Amino acid sequence: MSVTRKDVDYIAELARLSFTDEEASRMTDELNSILHYVEKLGELDTEGVLPLSNIHDQKNVLRDDVERPSISNAEALQNAPDRQDRFFKVPKVIG
Repeated sequence: MSVTRKDVDYIAELARLSFTDEEASRMTDELNSILHYVEKLGELDTEGVLPLSNIHDQKNVLRDDVERPSISNAEALQNAPDRQDRFFKVPKVIG
């Protein structure tokens, strides 16, 4: 499998990127180099090798979830620039 200039132009359009001719040519070469390397990795004999998600044999070390006292709703809203009932009021950010 190889990447063509047409592929790079298409991917750039999807990503809303613009490349000069020189950049697109370099990107084509670099992507082909990456694919060639991945194909080489596919030639390795991995029979009997277990899948690995982490090189360390470490488990998540998390503290116990302990309920603790917290500030009241009124205290949380005390310095709020704007509020509505028991909630912080913020400007609309999604159309």
